[in-house]
Amino acid sequence: MIQELFEKKGILVTNSEWNRLIDSIRTIDELKDNEESFAFEIRRLITEAIRSRIESGEHIGIFFSGGLDSSYIAALCKKLNAKFTCYTVGFQDGNMEGPEDVDYAKEVAKYLKLSDEEFKYKIFNTTEAEKIIIETINILKQEKYGLLKSEGNINAAVNVGVASVEAAAYNISKKEKFFFSGIGSEELFAGYERHKNNPTNQECYEGLIKMYDRDILRDSSMAAALGFKFLTPFLDKELIAYALKIPIQFKINKDGSKMILRKAAFQELSKYSERPKKAAQYGSSFDKAIARIAKLKGYNTKLEYIQSV
Repeated sequence: MIQELFEKKGILVTNSEWNRLIDSIRTIDELKDNEESFAFEIRRLITEAIRSRIESGEHIGIFFSGGLDSSYIAALCKKLNAKFTCYTVGFQDGNMEGPEDVDYAKEVAKYLKLSDEEFKYKIFNTTEAEKIIIETINILKQEKYGLLKSEGNINAAVNVGVASVEAAAYNISKKEKFFFSGIGSEELFAGYERHKNNPTNQECYEGLIKMYDRDILRDSSMAAALGFKFLTPFLDKELIAYALKIPIQFKINKDGSKMILRKAAFQELSKYSERPKKAAQYGSSFDKAIARIAKLKGYNTKLEYIQSV
């Protein structure tokens, strides 16, 4: 199994090592190819990034939201005859609306003709979600991770929301040793709101650097605690090097964000390559679960509840 970019001999690299790695991959000169050429090469690189991660023949899990990134990973795993299961989770209780991710995931699973073995989902109620959320908070607040230490950490609720989705999906899984994740895609292909305000490859590069504190520490902490390893094809070294050279207008423009990735994925996903970005904690409604539980426990904010656990 391939070693991920954020690892060194199976150990998480330091923040400064991560910075040096990303800096060593980056080149300033942009490519002058056309849209078709860019899409073709992205399709090739992502396919190879996935192929190299399934070579062992292990049965692999996919954290599956029905969004562009996880759907593309699932489509290519199916195409490459990998042994995999997509896991989708959501929160719903009482008369609240159902989780958007579950609805989308069902549609994509049907389109990709995923079998019952290849696609599983569960909608958690408040009692079930609380158990997952408490488990997640207890993992992230450990001193060695330090992800929830600061009382002023406005990212605490985001970290708990995203990580709870991962923990919930792992909860319904066959406890595979490896899980595909789509992290890195938003940075490479300008998928965040801030890319609209600053549409440059410099912003993409700086986002990759900041991923260490924002995403990699959290996800690595969850993986270590639960006992699996993340597979991150969008953080493949060759893909990063190529994507950072694609002119920004092919990534984000008047038609939307991540446009060149959507074009690359259209061959496998058709209209399902068009779903707008929805963060995991919101698409799954686990953010609502945290808010509901905080209110039931008598806390004014999600952060107060998180700090109380």
